[in-house]
Amino acid sequence: MSTSALGMNIDPILQNIAKHIKLDREETDFFVSLLHYKTLKRKEFLLRQGDICKAESFIVKGCLRTYTLDSDGFEHIISFGIEDWWKGDLYSFLTQTPSSYFIDALEDTVVLQISKENLDLLYERVPKFERFFRLLFQNAFIAQQNRINQNLSYPAEQRYVDFIKRYPQLEQRISQKQVAAYLGITPVFLSMLRRKLVKK
Repeated sequence: MSTSALGMNIDPILQNIAKHIKLDREETDFFVSLLHYKTLKRKEFLLRQGDICKAESFIVKGCLRTYTLDSDGFEHIISFGIEDWWKGDLYSFLTQTPSSYFIDALEDTVVLQISKENLDLLYERVPKFERFFRLLFQNAFIAQQNRINQNLSYPAEQRYVDFIKRYPQLEQRISQKQVAAYLGITPVFLSMLRRKLVKK
């Protein structure tokens, strides 16, 4: 379900934005008027492979994952998203071309969304938002490059340690299978890694 965000508690997204830019009341009201909120049940899709990512989503509550399926049907998790994170397929969103990814909910989730059209309108009316989203997209690019580098260069143990640092407490919210799919290892090997680290 997607509907206007007017009347909803939008403090979390305003606090997120306030980390980078300051808004006056008029700018805040205009921004909020462009938002929609969407609720997702567990296992429901925010985006399917082949669809165009039409909005950037701010997670108010819940947990999302971005993943692909290989030719054998195995899942490869690219990233997770939790409260106070933005989620979407940036390439698909910016180019308005079909996505290579699936994004679904691992928990019941609430997001606030801004569409590509509304984002362009926001840039025109409140230019300082260009800085905010430039920083957001820049950080997303850096995170993606780090993720690729880790997968290519880091041993599994280091990838696991970095996962814990990047997503503190997330292990308590998702299954061992999900963590293993993110790390590119089997759940059995993940259990071995955990036991090894506990002994250190």
